[in-house]
Amino acid sequence: MNGTRAETMPALYKSGPGAGLELVEAPVPRPGPDEVLIRVLLTGICGTDLHILQWDDWARSSVRTPLIPGHECVGRIVETGSGVRGLREGQTVGVEGHLTCGRCAQCRSGARHLCLNNTNLGVHTDGVFARYVVVPAANVWVHGEGVTLEVASIFDPLGNAVHAATTHPVSGLSVLITGAGPIGLMAAQICARMGARSVVVTDISSFRLLLAENIDVVPAAASESGSEELREAGGTPLGFDIGLEMSGAPEALQTMLDAVSPGGRIVALGLPSRETSVDWADISTRMLSIQGVSGRRIPETWRSVAALVANGLDPSFVITHTFRYDQYAEAFATAASGRAGKVLLDWT
Repeated sequence: MNGTRAETMPALYKSGPGAGLELVEAPVPRPGPDEVLIRVLLTGICGTDLHILQWDDWARSSVRTPLIPGHECVGRIVETGSGVRGLREGQTVGVEGHLTCGRCAQCRSGARHLCLNNTNLGVHTDGVFARYVVVPAANVWVHGEGVTLEVASIFDPLGNAVHAATTHPVSGLSVLITGAGPIGLMAAQICARMGARSVVVTDISSFRLLLAENIDVVPAAASESGSEELREAGGTPLGFDIGLEMSGAPEALQTMLDAVSPGGRIVALGLPSRETSVDWADISTRMLSIQGVSGRRIPETWRSVAALVANGLDPSFVITHTFRYDQYAEAFATAASGRAGKVLLDWT
């Protein structure tokens, strides 16, 4: 970055506990050793960002303020700190939002996504809802030639979808996905691509179910579909082999538990905004397995995402709206409305 660089930048800011965000002029951060400065181009609004905006129970217990939120982005490197190797100015990059220590037992065993000292970009430290962001060089993903900025901007949630959809083999099996948000829809697309016998996606939003018609899955309205109707839609009267709970809604988890077969395997990625309870006796007697999934395996999932995109996977159908950064209030309202897929903010 040359000597005429700006000293301040527009950023979305949460000054303290409570609902809401504000657009402010913030100092442009400077990269330290082993860090890079990225000029942000596009950012995605995630469910985590809505939790932070609304300041629900999860946000109150998890988020550190003051804070610039946001963790999904594509941008270009404009400056590298001392000690950075293999990265250069002008490269189009994404960012892994889990900031891991590299020293704990999990990191040293190759499970960086389970770092015992993990902090999250845009949750515990300033994130990407700004014109510039500084991140560790180890967290930078360089995009390949031919990846559009729009698709590059959703590599983070696409990575979540890949992580969830590949937790268990799905080829030849029936899959139920509760939650047709962007991650749920992309997970459905991946399951279908990997040879699942049937994929049923359920949601309370008719708009999102229309998006599901872009891929080879069966959409089902949650308000009209109990476990029996879902099993019928999936052609699996004994229940689904695999379930992906992507919504975080307690009601959806109960639907999932009722709809999977004995011995069924459930992957839970959605973050509930309140405590929920389950019938553990039913889980035990039907020998169900429930596994949590968070984020992406680092860097394995990023490599898998890049390979899928390079081989023809096009997740851009989930992007339905793009707003300028100064239209953030409308953008967040749209993202929370249930009548949108992925909503992007343009920082160019």
